[in-house]
Amino acid sequence: MFDREVALSKLADESFDVVVVGGGITGAGVALDAASRGLRTALVERGDFASGTSSKSSKMVHGGLRYLQQHEFGLVHQSLSERRLLLQNAPHLVEPLTFLIPLFGKGGVVDRAVARTYSTALWMYDLAGGWRIGKRHRRITAEELASHFPTLRTDRLVAGFVYYDAWADDARLTLAILRTAVLEQAAVVVNYAPAVGLVHDETSHLSGVRVAPVAEPRSGTWLAQSPGTDAGPDVLEVRAKVVVNATGVWADELCRLDDPTYPTSIRPAKGIHLTVPRSKLPCDLAMVLPVPEDRRSITVIPWDEHTYIGTTDTDYSGPLDDPRVEPGDIDYLLNAVNAAVSSPLGPQDVTASWAGLRPLLATADAHGRVPGVHTADLSRRHKVERSASGLITVTGGKLTTYRKMAADTVDAVQRELGSRIVASRTKNLRLRGSEPVNALQVRELADKLGLDAQVLDHLQRRYGGEMMAVLGLGFDRPELRERLVEGLEHLEAEVVYAARFEMATCVEDVLSRRTRALLLDARSAALAAVRTAELLAAELGWGAVRAREECTAFSGIGQHDLAAAASLADQAFLGPET
Repeated sequence: MFDREVALSKLADESFDVVVVGGGITGAGVALDAASRGLRTALVERGDFASGTSSKSSKMVHGGLRYLQQHEFGLVHQSLSERRLLLQNAPHLVEPLTFLIPLFGKGGVVDRAVARTYSTALWMYDLAGGWRIGKRHRRITAEELASHFPTLRTDRLVAGFVYYDAWADDARLTLAILRTAVLEQAAVVVNYAPAVGLVHDETSHLSGVRVAPVAEPRSGTWLAQSPGTDAGPDVLEVRAKVVVNATGVWADELCRLDDPTYPTSIRPAKGIHLTVPRSKLPCDLAMVLPVPEDRRSITVIPWDEHTYIGTTDTDYSGPLDDPRVEPGDIDYLLNAVNAAVSSPLGPQDVTASWAGLRPLLATADAHGRVPGVHTADLSRRHKVERSASGLITVTGGKLTTYRKMAADTVDAVQRELGSRIVASRTKNLRLRGSEPVNALQVRELADKLGLDAQVLDHLQRRYGGEMMAVLGLGFDRPELRERLVEGLEHLEAEVVYAARFEMATCVEDVLSRRTRALLLDARSAALAAVRTAELLAAELGWGAVRAREECTAFSGIGQHDLAAAASLADQAFLGPET
């Protein structure tokens, strides 16, 4: 049962083979892999599931075309292999994504060196495994390219390429992995349960984790306790033979609870994204646009009725708990897009933004590669290491390779347990919701409920085979068939489903990660907060005061995320200082 109170009771009363600290995509993958191999598994997350990097990525499941430039051929091949498995095991959440690459030139002639470079890279990409998506790259005309991206400037557009990758809603994918681990493999997972200490036995070997569960999780307060915080009498001790550190950019903090002399191993890189209405940046396929001043590229990706732009890749030395979108970040992305389109975007067009931190390795990797000057040059490979006390730490990597990272980590767990090595079983383990949908049953129920095809498509892409449970909530309660707010596709039924079946505890959980409304349109999400709070109050037993506090707190989160864009818009309106 995917229930927080039940999970907390089990954490207190039972012993485990392995406890995973960290509920992002990597920790979720480790929990599923370990449980599927027969290990008694628990996972604790200090905030909500995927509340860190794993809800704020570029959402691409890809081999990494630019990694070929860094001669990371093995990583590209591995990533493309993992992309194929994700498309196979989570077809409702991971979908093919077509990318366009424009070629610009002068006088109608493309730079032959540039065209040859792209052509070579794309052939290598296909040969490394890109073709397994069922299609290969090809050259296209300027007219075909412009038909998919109407505002693309055509004065220098000569031709282009089309190639194929994949896309996933990162937070929903993380949740599906965790629900699969719990409902099908008997794992125990809980959110808002910060690890505040490690437990060592008389031989100094790790024997568990001290956890301080938050009694009433609230929007905007998940960062209240960090590793090592003295949380008082409500701390419970989770007993386990092995502890896995899968905390991403916070990995060094947990390692230092085990060994205060642990050196810095993580070099965070900040990546930000902006969302604008699709009407402002119309496109029906994704696009890769060059950034002339630094020889990087950005992506433009359609998402429902919006388009998002990303990403930056810069060194980050600020608070790990609160990476912010800065005005300079917004300028960078808008300038890059505006150089290629005929209808420029302004900061006033930004409906949402988000910043995430990549947990890149600060030391040489297993292949002896030393970190470069720029974070964009750092390897996206992962590393699994064991401390003297037996702490297993997994760092580095990326969204696409989470399954391989998890498999390598659980191999290390089994060695630590001294048990017979059981091979990973996740290559062909389909995630919750991946079962085929009975189209006739869905259509019949939708007709009874008065829902259109657009709503059905939205639900199927988010819940897969479990969409019938969401639809069923509206059978006896007609109000749940309504949209939460005009302009977004999310139904009121999704709020109730999140509270009952997805361990959502507050408005932020629902609007930021269960529905992604905050990443699409922060203002609309703020308007939806009132109704969301009302629905959660009925499900979770809140009083009127708590519901109002949730609305206020969530409104502050939305304002925070749009602050940089609002600042730039104000500057543009007021003009330069005189």
